[in-house]
Amino acid sequence: MLVNFSIQNFGSIKDKQTLSFEADKSEHLEDYYVINTNGLRLLKLGLIYGANASGKTTILKALDFLRTLILKPKNQKTQTFDFEPFLFDDNTPRQNTFFEIEFIQNNVRYLYQVELNKEAITREELYSYNPKKSNIFKRTTDLQNKFTKIEFGNKVKISKSAEETLENNTLWNNTVLGGFLKTNIDIEEFINILNWFSDYLNTLINPQSNLSKELKKMLSSDQNKEALVQILKKADFNISNILIKKEIIEISDINDFIENPERFYKRDNDKDREFRIISDKQISTENVEFEHRINDKPYFLALNMESQGTQRYYGFAGALCTLIKDSVLFPIDELESSLHPDLFVHFLLSFLANSQKSQIIATTHNREILNNKDIFRNDAIWITDKNNENCATELYSLADFDTKVIRDTTNILNAYKLGKLGGVPNLNDYYIEIESDEKK
Repeated sequence: MLVNFSIQNFGSIKDKQTLSFEADKSEHLEDYYVINTNGLRLLKLGLIYGANASGKTTILKALDFLRTLILKPKNQKTQTFDFEPFLFDDNTPRQNTFFEIEFIQNNVRYLYQVELNKEAITREELYSYNPKKSNIFKRTTDLQNKFTKIEFGNKVKISKSAEETLENNTLWNNTVLGGFLKTNIDIEEFINILNWFSDYLNTLINPQSNLSKELKKMLSSDQNKEALVQILKKADFNISNILIKKEIIEISDINDFIENPERFYKRDNDKDREFRIISDKQISTENVEFEHRINDKPYFLALNMESQGTQRYYGFAGALCTLIKDSVLFPIDELESSLHPDLFVHFLLSFLANSQKSQIIATTHNREILNNKDIFRNDAIWITDKNNENCATELYSLADFDTKVIRDTTNILNAYKLGKLGGVPNLNDYYIEIESDEKK
């Protein structure tokens, strides 16, 4: 599970900002929000509010960048990293970017730090708590010679030859964990860390993400299919079944299909469909269809004929099924996109009521939840705001405010709308001074 995540000098973030999943002392909605593990009380949910361009998405992109940095190491020393430091300052473009993440994997608490510029990893450290904090490794980089130096802690069992091999495979633009992926050695702590990033932490979901491809795999299991149908029924989509239908398409020339596959798309969102070549004259594809029963008679609609909201929630149904069955974390950008406000709340409540050791970090503009303290905790609500001096992102939770600002009787939604909590756009009047063409 994720404990804390800190970022510095990345995108709109200048100074170190920390997103924490450690619950405060409040017992409000404890059974739904809080998981007790390794002596910590960790939250299942973190919702990030804020004005456009305040840095909400940057938080999620930073987490996704770190995941990619570790799991997909560069193959050549000349390859650079695709990110920008904080640019609204004379000094930060020349300074390093810093990430720190604390998490629990296999009942062990880890702390991982990495510092980098666009060309190289400059520093990297990994610690575990068993129960005291102990160093697993420290890495430094000789930037002049582009060489990595790794020093292991006393608890790590590794031969001198294996250590030298790992150093040689850890390019100056690779993390030590990335170098380990290229090396035929066995270090239990490294495997634990990599499993957390690959299996627990999922890639970023945004409004453009295509979640239906993964769902086809889930539909091959009757148990998963029943769960997905149940989730969609409870969301009032009038869907009674999900079917996968195979379609055989006759073609005149296989080369014509290979060179111009778009000719076989019926509509824009068919571009995500996968085609298989059966022979020189035939291709096949699989279509997901939903069964709707009207007056006890079945009617069928292909997935791409359903509304955007239905398609979006169908993808979330798969995510929700995974969140309930497994132990995973989903970062979701603009969770409310294409969803009715009631459906947005329904999704969150379904997750909180049924999941065991999963987490969600989501950005949203849906403010209605702030009007109902029966379904949210202050420490689960985060706000991004732009610093007035340099437009840098500042991140804080409602739990950070003292009782002078937020009391038990405070209407959070009204306080947010009025700008007392930050994170709202400072809009000017709506008159635009443009000369009309009719006056010319």
